[in-house]
Amino acid sequence: MAFKFEKLNVWKKALDFDNEINNLVKDFPKEELYILTSQMKRAADSIVLNIAEGSTGQSNAEFHKFLGYALRSAIEVVSCLYIAKNRNYINHITFSKQYSTAEEIIKMIQALRNSLNGKR
Repeated sequence: MAFKFEKLNVWKKALDFDNEINNLVKDFPKEELYILTSQMKRAADSIVLNIAEGSTGQSNAEFHKFLGYALRSAIEVVSCLYIAKNRNYINHITFSKQYSTAEEIIKMIQALRNSLNGKR
């Protein structure tokens, strides 16, 4: 492992979540391909990418900022999950599972951000 982000549990969890979301949206209706499907995939990708980008060669203040972007992207995925559930693309069980994973990632990001507060 050559990069700092590869050692972060939150990045690993976000990468797994990204894969889950990518697989989930494959079953969405074709008319959502460039709308909700694309939005959800991009938001899930953004969580992983911002954690990685912020961690590598940046100051703690800069990392804190990128973790904020990742946090907002995770919240965006949660909102997309609500839309998908309301449109009956996913059932309650799938919604709850993905919601719980997103909630865990959000807590992990917040904890990492808090740990950086004293080190800026």
